[in-house]
Amino acid sequence: MLELLTDPNAWAALATLTALEIVLGIDNIVFISILVSRCSPQQALRARQIGLSLAFVFRVAMLFGLTWLMKLTYALFSVFGVGISWRDIVLIGGGMFLIAKATHEIHGEVEHRDTEGGASVAAQSFALVVAQLVVVDLVFSLDSIITAIGMVSQLEIMIAAVVLAMIVMYVASGPVAGFIAAHPTTKMLALAFLVLIGMALVAEGFDFHIPRGYIYFAMAFAGAVEAFNVMAGRNRRRKTQ
Repeated sequence: MLELLTDPNAWAALATLTALEIVLGIDNIVFISILVSRCSPQQALRARQIGLSLAFVFRVAMLFGLTWLMKLTYALFSVFGVGISWRDIVLIGGGMFLIAKATHEIHGEVEHRDTEGGASVAAQSFALVVAQLVVVDLVFSLDSIITAIGMVSQLEIMIAAVVLAMIVMYVASGPVAGFIAAHPTTKMLALAFLVLIGMALVAEGFDFHIPRGYIYFAMAFAGAVEAFNVMAGRNRRRKTQ
């Protein structure tokens, strides 16, 4: 452990892996922000805390179960010549869940679902919100930790990177959730991101790898365009006042 503190390669690996974990955590933050958008402010805060805590617990538990985790990559059966493992099943199921959830929310936005009614339903089904957070945290944690295993061999560095990434995610989750709730068009864009991420997870489950760089570049580009749109709308409102 002390040797790692004086090893520049270990610090470089920690910085790289932390940055990667933060980027991979964007998916988690977006989903949590969407899921709590119909909750009351108090329940939204609780849901974010529970969701991020579960994400941290899942990641650390998987790190300590590396031997078990690697067994999840062994093929159980084949579909059209493609080996399907437990990891693939989790990714496919999680991706389909994301697509279904995002599509349901988009339909609700398009149909102008009553806000107060939606809020009361969310308040009554807080347990359902937490259950959905558990499912998605498990999927994103599995994907994140398997990526970490491929980059770093020291368990201490993996845990430190996960802790640092979770701190950044916790700090960023509140502002992201507030911004999405305050700008309806941004929420629609975030839901579209979830559909895109869900499709990528399903494709990954069938061994069709879509480079995450392409997905995150598309998300960053669309997010930048939306940011300019929000600023333009704000300036127009100021001129009319």
